Amino acid sequence: MPAYLDGAAVVTPNPRAHALMADKRNLILLSDAQTLRDWGLSETEAGFLDRAVPKTRLVSASDEAELWSNRRKLFFKPVAGHGSKGVYRGEKLTRRVFEEILKGDYIAQNFVPAGERTLRVDGTVTTRKVDIRLYTYAGQHLLAAARVYQGQATNFRTPGGGFAPVFEV
Repeated sequence: MPAYLDGAAVVTPNPRAHALMADKRNLILLSDAQTLRDWGLSETEAGFLDRAVPKTRLVSASDEAELWSNRRKLFFKPVAGHGSKGVYRGEKLTRRVFEEILKGDYIAQNFVPAGERTLRVDGTVTTRKVDIRLYTYAGQHLLAAARVYQGQATNFRTPGGGFAPVFEV
């Protein structure tokens, strides 16, 4: 820790930047087209983010009935979570877990199914889910990679899963 505080070591992601940028409450703002326009984004830019970022809201016990009745269309995520820890697909949510979510710091995000690709694994044609990750450092784009997986969360144990290249066309 002293080396980091003295500037003699670089930690990535930077703990402060991670705390600011990875907080999922930011998605509430990024999914609100009016907020984006108020920040000075053009109609085109605000429209792009409005279509790309699923509508997100903070979970509040005062919205319990509405959230429960719409849970099948939602994903629940801890505001400071990462790596799918504590993430619940509303479709599979039990009442007990929902009660815990209401007590915690969670967002509710409209469910968007993952993209899928067909590929050959050990000679068999199969389907895998795919999401694209953009890796940046110091404000610069480093690379894009596809995560290929099956099930609810990504992992590297899925046959045919893992990272795959992304080609821009």
